[in-house]
This record gives sequence, C-alpha cells and structure tokens, in this order.
Amino acid sequence: MKKLFLSLLLLTIGVQTSNAQGCSDAGICSIGNSFVTEKSTKNLIELGAVYGVGDGDVTSVTGYATYSREFSKSLAMSVKVTYFSASGNNVSNSQLGDAYLIGNYKFAEKDQKQWSALVGFKIPFTSADAKSDGFPLPMDYQASLGTYDLIVGTNYHMAKWDFNAGLQLPIGNNNKNSYFANPLVSTDFVSTNLFERKPDALFRTTYTYVTTKWSFKPNVLFIYHLGEDTFQNTLGSRENIKGSDGLTINGNLITAYQLNANNSLELSLATPFLVRKERPDGLTRAFTAGLTYKMSF
Repeated sequence: MKKLFLSLLLLTIGVQTSNAQGCSDAGICSIGNSFVTEKSTKNLIELGAVYGVGDGDVTSVTGYATYSREFSKSLAMSVKVTYFSASGNNVSNSQLGDAYLIGNYKFAEKDQKQWSALVGFKIPFTSADAKSDGFPLPMDYQASLGTYDLIVGTNYHMAKWDFNAGLQLPIGNNNKNSYFANPLVSTDFVSTNLFERKPDALFRTTYTYVTTKWSFKPNVLFIYHLGEDTFQNTLGSRENIKGSDGLTINGNLITAYQLNANNSLELSLATPFLVRKERPDGLTRAFTAGLTYKMSF
C-alpha cells in the first residue's frame, strides 16, 4: 500500500506542467463533502484561493468562502461563493463568480464501507459578458460560465479509498458573451458569442494517508464533456465548436496540516494528463495551486 501511495504521489507532482493544458473544472470537481470532520462540532467555515495559469498567458485567482452545517449524522448542507480575477495581455477582469448550494446525505456505515450522495445547484452572478474598453473578452477572463447548473453525485468510501461519480448539468443559460475570434489578434481563443455549454460527467478515485498532524490525498479525476459546445455565428445560427467534447484527466495532490483540534490548512496541487482538443469555456489550466483555511466550531 505504501508503494502505491508513493507511486501516486510521484505521478501527481512529477508531470511536466509546461506541456499540460486544461483542468476543465466547471465546479463539480471542487464540490464534495459538507460534513464536519470534528465530531464535537457542527459548523465549518472554509476560506481559500486557487491560482492557475491558463491559455494565452492568462493567469487567474479564484477566491471562495464556504459555510457548512451538519444537521445530523446523515444530513449536511453547504453554501459556497466564489470571486474570480484574471489578467494577461494587458487585460484584466475581477468579479463575483458563482454561488453553490449543496446538500449531502450519508447512508449507514458497515464494515468501513459507506455510500453518500449529494445534490446541489450552481447560480451565476454574471452573464459572462465582461468587456475591456468596449471590446468583448473571451471566456478565459469571465468570472462565470453564466449557466444555472444542477449537480448530482455519489461517493463510495472503503477504508482509505474514496470513489466519486457525478454529473453537472446546465439547466438554464444566461451566457451573454459576445466574443468572436480574430486570428489577426490572437489564435489562443475560439468564438464564444452566446456560448452554450454541454454537461460534464466525473469519476474520481482518492487514497488517503493520515499521520498525527498531516494527511495526504493523491487522487485522479476523469472528466468527460458530454457533447460539443456551441456559439451563435455572425449569420445568427448556432455552430458546434469542433473538438470541445471528450475526456480530460487530472492529477491532484491534497496535503492538509492540522493546526489544532478545530483549525487546519490545506494545500492542493493539480495538473492535467490528458485534455480535450478545444476548451472554449476558458477553464484551461496548465496547473493550479490552492490554499484553504478551515475552521470548525
């Protein structure tokens, strides 16, 4: 088991990030368990930020705040709000991103095995229509996809292993982006005028190694984009974005340090191993690094 853990660890941190492109996380990858780890507490606050390097020399920072409440041993809920800032090519944009409302339900544990389920919604604060000096910006600079999403998922916990499956389904579209690609200016971004995004399906496997103060969680995520995204062309008809469907595989390492009984710090490093040919949603990242502070009470 130790050899397996070390192999996953080396695989996660040893990828050549200069050759990697795209994490493609529309939100489902960062949504998970709302239950509070500390048995004597019912509430959890998380404050964090994620730094990422994307296409076209665009760098981004996503800040977030999450409040979770455990109502019983079986039921918990959380609310999360994001704030996004992107810059590059002498252009920048900073805005509130999305709000998430997530409910978790745990089934009875038996022999260190337990099923749990989640259902939630993503609500955008923007219509992905930010501009710079009157010029429309690509999705890479937008704080939200502009979609109302239904998120459903399940988790199977077995000893030190977790297996997750989930679906993020757009159920309403308020995207008003008006960017058209201009190859004379840049070839890094595709046209996303009135962009419409297809659903994502996720599968993730995680191994947890715990010491007295530290925990390490190497994990691998498989994200399948279920169809080609579309935009409205200059003739007013919808056009598929070729190559925007398919599989993305991400490697991730989460390291946590327990400061005391109710406070901890968590570092997350991620990079993709395999990406879709086109990522018009602007979620492309060569790598991401995140830091989170957690306080239970």
